[in-house]
Amino acid sequence: RFIINESNIRICRPVARLKKEKQMPIDIQNQRSLSKISTKTLKTIVRTICADSGFSDSELSIVIMDDAGIHDLNLTWRSKDKPTDVLSFPQAEGRVAPGDFVPCLGDIVISAETAARQAVEIGHGLEDEYRRLLVHGFLHLLGHDHVHGGHQARNMKQEENRLLEVLDKELGSPQA
Repeated sequence: RFIINESNIRICRPVARLKKEKQMPIDIQNQRSLSKISTKTLKTIVRTICADSGFSDSELSIVIMDDAGIHDLNLTWRSKDKPTDVLSFPQAEGRVAPGDFVPCLGDIVISAETAARQAVEIGHGLEDEYRRLLVHGFLHLLGHDHVHGGHQARNMKQEENRLLEVLDKELGSPQA
Protein backbone atom coordinates (compact mmCIF):
# COMPACT_ATOMS: atom_id res chain seq x y z
CA ARG A 1 0.00 0.00 0.00
CA PHE A 2 1.49 3.32 -1.00
CA ILE A 3 1.21 6.62 0.82
CA ILE A 4 2.51 9.70 -0.90
CA ASN A 5 4.33 12.39 1.03
CA GLU A 6 6.34 15.47 0.10
CA SER A 7 9.64 13.75 -0.40
CA ASN A 8 8.88 10.21 -1.50
CA ILE A 9 6.51 7.34 -1.79
CA ARG A 10 6.70 4.94 1.08
CA ILE A 11 5.02 1.68 1.93
CA CYS A 12 2.91 1.59 5.05
CA ARG A 13 0.86 -1.04 6.78
CA PRO A 14 -2.91 -1.02 6.28
CA VAL A 15 -4.75 1.01 8.88
CA ALA A 16 -6.30 -1.24 11.53
CA ARG A 17 -10.03 -1.01 12.10
CA LEU A 18 -10.46 0.55 15.50
CA LYS A 19 -14.22 0.31 15.97
CA LYS A 20 -16.47 -2.71 16.00
CA GLU A 21 -18.96 -1.11 13.58
CA LYS A 22 -16.68 -1.80 10.61
CA GLN A 23 -15.91 1.71 9.39
CA MET A 24 -13.68 2.17 6.38
CA PRO A 25 -10.08 2.93 7.30
CA ILE A 26 -9.02 6.41 6.29
CA ASP A 27 -5.40 7.44 6.72
CA ILE A 28 -4.87 11.21 6.80
CA GLN A 29 -1.37 12.63 6.50
CA ASN A 30 -1.65 16.34 7.21
CA GLN A 31 1.68 17.86 6.30
CA ARG A 32 0.32 21.37 6.37
CA SER A 33 -1.40 22.82 9.43
CA LEU A 34 -5.12 23.25 8.75
CA SER A 35 -6.41 25.14 11.75
CA LYS A 36 -9.90 25.55 10.27
CA ILE A 37 -10.50 21.94 9.19
CA SER A 38 -10.05 19.05 11.56
CA THR A 39 -9.02 15.53 10.69
CA LYS A 40 -12.41 14.44 12.03
CA THR A 41 -14.18 16.71 9.52
CA LEU A 42 -12.10 15.38 6.63
CA LYS A 43 -12.86 11.80 7.65
CA THR A 44 -16.58 12.56 7.96
CA ILE A 45 -16.64 14.08 4.47
CA VAL A 46 -14.85 11.08 2.94
CA ARG A 47 -16.94 8.51 4.82
CA THR A 48 -20.13 10.21 3.61
CA ILE A 49 -18.92 10.26 -0.01
CA CYS A 50 -17.83 6.62 0.13
CA ALA A 51 -21.01 5.39 1.84
CA ASP A 52 -23.23 7.12 -0.70
CA SER A 53 -21.17 5.69 -3.57
CA GLY A 54 -21.17 2.11 -2.27
CA PHE A 55 -17.57 1.96 -1.04
CA SER A 56 -18.01 1.97 2.76
CA ASP A 57 -15.55 -0.88 3.24
CA SER A 58 -12.79 0.42 0.99
CA GLU A 59 -9.66 1.97 2.40
CA LEU A 60 -8.20 5.23 1.14
CA SER A 61 -5.69 7.81 2.24
CA ILE A 62 -5.69 11.58 2.13
CA VAL A 63 -2.48 13.58 2.07
CA ILE A 64 -2.57 17.33 2.72
CA MET A 65 0.64 19.07 1.68
CA ASP A 66 2.01 22.38 0.44
CA ASP A 67 2.33 23.70 -3.13
CA ALA A 68 6.01 22.67 -3.38
CA GLY A 69 5.20 19.06 -2.53
CA ILE A 70 2.26 18.75 -4.89
CA HIS A 71 4.29 20.53 -7.60
CA ASP A 72 6.92 17.78 -7.32
CA LEU A 73 4.26 15.06 -7.57
CA ASN A 74 2.56 16.79 -10.50
CA LEU A 75 5.88 17.00 -12.34
CA THR A 76 6.84 13.41 -11.55
CA TRP A 77 3.52 11.72 -12.32
CA ARG A 78 1.86 14.05 -14.88
CA SER A 79 4.83 15.94 -16.40
CA LYS A 80 3.14 19.21 -15.38
CA ASP A 81 5.67 21.70 -14.03
CA LYS A 82 3.33 23.54 -11.67
CA PRO A 83 1.39 22.99 -8.48
CA THR A 84 -2.21 21.79 -8.69
CA ASP A 85 -5.09 21.58 -6.25
CA VAL A 86 -5.69 17.82 -6.11
CA LEU A 87 -4.08 14.64 -7.42
CA SER A 88 -5.47 11.13 -7.27
CA PHE A 89 -3.55 7.89 -7.31
CA PRO A 90 -6.01 5.01 -7.82
CA GLN A 91 -5.09 1.49 -6.77
CA ALA A 92 -7.68 -0.19 -9.02
CA GLU A 93 -7.20 -0.31 -12.76
CA GLY A 94 -9.91 1.11 -14.98
CA ARG A 95 -13.38 2.22 -13.98
CA VAL A 96 -14.78 1.10 -10.62
CA ALA A 97 -18.55 0.72 -10.21
CA PRO A 98 -20.69 0.71 -7.06
CA GLY A 99 -20.83 -2.82 -5.73
CA ASP A 100 -17.33 -3.68 -6.93
CA PHE A 101 -15.18 -4.92 -4.08
CA VAL A 102 -12.16 -2.65 -3.94
CA PRO A 103 -10.15 -3.12 -0.72
CA CYS A 104 -8.08 0.00 -1.35
CA LEU A 105 -9.32 2.84 -3.55
CA GLY A 106 -6.05 4.77 -3.45
CA ASP A 107 -4.67 8.15 -2.40
CA ILE A 108 -6.01 11.69 -2.70
CA VAL A 109 -3.40 14.44 -2.38
CA ILE A 110 -4.51 18.05 -1.78
CA SER A 111 -2.46 21.24 -1.65
CA ALA A 112 -3.53 23.21 1.43
CA GLU A 113 -2.15 26.44 -0.06
CA THR A 114 -3.97 26.06 -3.38
CA ALA A 115 -7.19 25.05 -1.62
CA ALA A 116 -7.05 28.21 0.52
CA ARG A 117 -6.41 30.43 -2.52
CA GLN A 118 -9.18 28.82 -4.54
CA ALA A 119 -11.68 29.18 -1.69
CA VAL A 120 -11.01 32.94 -1.67
CA GLU A 121 -11.10 33.19 -5.48
CA ILE A 122 -14.37 31.25 -5.74
CA GLY A 123 -15.85 33.07 -2.77
CA HIS A 124 -16.77 30.16 -0.55
CA GLY A 125 -15.44 28.72 2.68
CA LEU A 126 -12.41 26.49 3.10
CA GLU A 127 -14.52 23.47 4.06
CA ASP A 128 -16.56 23.95 0.86
CA GLU A 129 -13.32 23.85 -1.10
CA TYR A 130 -12.12 20.70 0.68
CA ARG A 131 -15.47 19.05 0.00
CA ARG A 132 -15.14 19.95 -3.68
CA LEU A 133 -11.56 18.70 -3.92
CA LEU A 134 -12.26 15.47 -2.01
CA VAL A 135 -15.26 14.69 -4.25
CA HIS A 136 -13.21 15.46 -7.36
CA GLY A 137 -10.28 13.33 -6.20
CA PHE A 138 -12.59 10.50 -5.14
CA LEU A 139 -14.23 10.38 -8.57
CA HIS A 140 -10.80 10.11 -10.19
CA LEU A 141 -10.08 7.14 -7.89
CA LEU A 142 -13.18 5.49 -9.38
CA GLY A 143 -11.91 6.08 -12.90
CA HIS A 144 -13.90 9.18 -13.85
CA ASP A 145 -12.15 11.54 -16.26
CA HIS A 146 -12.75 15.10 -17.44
CA VAL A 147 -9.50 15.77 -19.30
CA HIS A 148 -10.83 14.76 -22.71
CA GLY A 149 -14.06 16.77 -22.35
CA GLY A 150 -17.32 15.62 -23.90
CA HIS A 151 -19.69 13.24 -22.20
CA GLN A 152 -17.01 12.00 -19.76
CA ALA A 153 -16.52 15.53 -18.42
CA ARG A 154 -20.29 16.12 -18.25
CA ASN A 155 -20.85 12.84 -16.42
CA MET A 156 -18.08 13.60 -13.94
CA LYS A 157 -19.43 17.11 -13.29
CA GLN A 158 -22.95 15.72 -12.75
CA GLU A 159 -21.63 13.18 -10.26
CA GLU A 160 -19.56 15.87 -8.49
CA ASN A 161 -22.67 18.04 -8.13
CA ARG A 162 -24.72 15.09 -6.88
CA LEU A 163 -22.14 14.16 -4.24
CA LEU A 164 -21.79 17.79 -3.10
CA GLU A 165 -25.58 17.88 -2.66
CA VAL A 166 -25.39 14.64 -0.64
CA LEU A 167 -22.75 16.23 1.61
CA ASP A 168 -24.89 19.34 2.12
CA LYS A 169 -27.92 17.16 2.94
CA GLU A 170 -26.10 14.72 5.24
CA LEU A 171 -23.64 17.10 6.94
CA GLY A 172 -25.29 20.48 6.49
CA SER A 173 -23.86 23.41 4.65
CA PRO A 174 -20.43 24.35 6.04
CA GLN A 175 -19.86 27.72 7.64
CA ALA A 176 -17.98 30.22 5.51
